[in-house]
Amino acid sequence: MLYNSTLNKEKKITAAEAIAAGIAPDGGLFVPCKFPAVSEAELKNMLSMKYTERAELIFSKYLTDFSADEITECVEKAYTKEKFGAENPTPISCCAYNGNDLNILELWHGPTAAFKDMALQILPHFLTKSIKKTGLNNKVVILVATSGDTGKAALEGFKNVDGTGIIVFYPENGVSPMQKRQMCTQEGNNVCVCAIKGNFDDAQTGVKAIFTDERINNVLRAENKQLSSANSINLGRLLPQVVYYFSAYLDLVNKDKIYMGEKVNITVPTGNFGNILASYYAFRMGLPVNKFICASNSNDVLTEFINTGVYNKNRTFYTTYSPSMDILVSSNLERLLYHITNENSEMIKELMLKLKTCGKYEVDSDIKEKISEMFYGACCSDKETQETIGRLYSQSGYLCDTHTAVAINVYDKYVNETSDKTPCIIASTASPYKFCKAVLGAVGDNLPANEFEMADALNRLTGVNIPKPIAELKDKKARFKDTIEISGMPGYVTKNA
Repeated sequence: MLYNSTLNKEKKITAAEAIAAGIAPDGGLFVPCKFPAVSEAELKNMLSMKYTERAELIFSKYLTDFSADEITECVEKAYTKEKFGAENPTPISCCAYNGNDLNILELWHGPTAAFKDMALQILPHFLTKSIKKTGLNNKVVILVATSGDTGKAALEGFKNVDGTGIIVFYPENGVSPMQKRQMCTQEGNNVCVCAIKGNFDDAQTGVKAIFTDERINNVLRAENKQLSSANSINLGRLLPQVVYYFSAYLDLVNKDKIYMGEKVNITVPTGNFGNILASYYAFRMGLPVNKFICASNSNDVLTEFINTGVYNKNRTFYTTYSPSMDILVSSNLERLLYHITNENSEMIKELMLKLKTCGKYEVDSDIKEKISEMFYGACCSDKETQETIGRLYSQSGYLCDTHTAVAINVYDKYVNETSDKTPCIIASTASPYKFCKAVLGAVGDNLPANEFEMADALNRLTGVNIPKPIAELKDKKARFKDTIEISGMPGYVTKNA
């Protein structure tokens, strides 16, 4: 199994080389040269497997330069009962909302209470093995731009990992107080966290520019250091997300919610397009999927793209109750476009150049038709988000976070618009306690003064347990307090790498 850049299909490299690099030298994203298949027989055999065994099977198809023992070691270190609280790290909760059955895939039972743990607990193991396979002895410096959850999950995954360092940039006013506290209190002797005066797109653009800045890379090489990424642009972040869509499907079969071979819809609250892209990869491998439902908040750039074929980041940026989706440049869309244009790297290069220089591009009618056949896109306001949280809790006693509420709201719109009753998997991406103010405001009346008092109030009101990683934050002191201009990011990296 080989990989190439979305901007150059001719140069092919191994999985280890792709994971170690993070992003291609030309600024493109690594993609598989072909999709491996999961046969119907393999799918049936996976029914009796544990999550870790399912993961090993999927990874074996992509990481063909890793031995079976290496893959097993990575998986067993990542998905422990100690870290995720149960043998199955991604349980499904079934409930009803507005007369529709919901299969809520809970992806937030890991050490940072967000779905990013599913990838970022295993990425450090993939990466350290990949570095050895490529014959390098350099220190690997992980650069991360975060809209909230990726930063903490990456910090937790890479803390004190030998031969690595990690620098996380987050938008000063673009994460929740709980997310900020999680990052700024991070323990570890190889971690660094810094706020920037800008939004997530500014942070992401800044990080991508540093990766392709030869001056910075030469400085680091002289110090035996090299950059890599823990954002969803890294192949090693994307592949672990493919696993839980297969596992969710199999769990629904085992629960008698669907029959083997039956198609499902998949609804994902979407910002950078990585999580929903992983479900598309699962589909290309053989998972029976009918429709991908892309749920956005008020930053509705993806909704417009799916419905019109125009991607335009030149719009008002909104800070919402679902901050991990406050994104106007969805990096992983580049991968989807590459696949559905029959691997037309020249076209992708042209579209990405238009996005960089003009802030917008438009795909042709054939591509637009392909996208609209597979994807449905709609958006949800903050008011609708809170109404959904309150109504779901009132109807089913199920408490969800703001991002999951966006997904449920958009799924409800999809059913009302299409009358499609295909069973649906809804990705639940974070604990409600990461966004206490908005969630408590949706189910209660009075808001206490700070996030921890809000968490206690939410616990008293609903009886839903506060996740241990969040409860433990209360007494931790902030270690990182830096805030810089966007222009200061390159200097910050060379100083702190």
